[in-house]
Amino acid sequence: MGLIQIENMEFYAYHGCFKEEQIVGNKFLVNLKLETEMSKPAKTDDINDALNYQTAYNLVRTEMKQKSHLLENIAKRILDVLYKNFDNIEKAEVKVSKMNPPMGGKMEKVSVTLTR
Repeated sequence: MGLIQIENMEFYAYHGCFKEEQIVGNKFLVNLKLETEMSKPAKTDDINDALNYQTAYNLVRTEMKQKSHLLENIAKRILDVLYKNFDNIEKAEVKVSKMNPPMGGKMEKVSVTLTR
């Protein structure tokens, strides 16, 4: 068993509950942890035997382009599409962070993490 981590994928997207957020947009970070069996690709050195993390990135990028009100919805959609496209995921964790959220105070980010 092994762990693939794709860290701090940065997207400019239009998610949020406020109308202004869906017009102006904001910066988001996405982190993935994907547990998968790695003994075969480690032996064969063949991308076809591995969980292709370039494909995983492209799936996340596509989901980030679809507007959502809640970070929870984005995280769920990302997990759904990953499990739909990869049959070799044993466990997945996604963390979606909104940078500088409009909450009336100064903060770096707010994040939601889902695990399946």
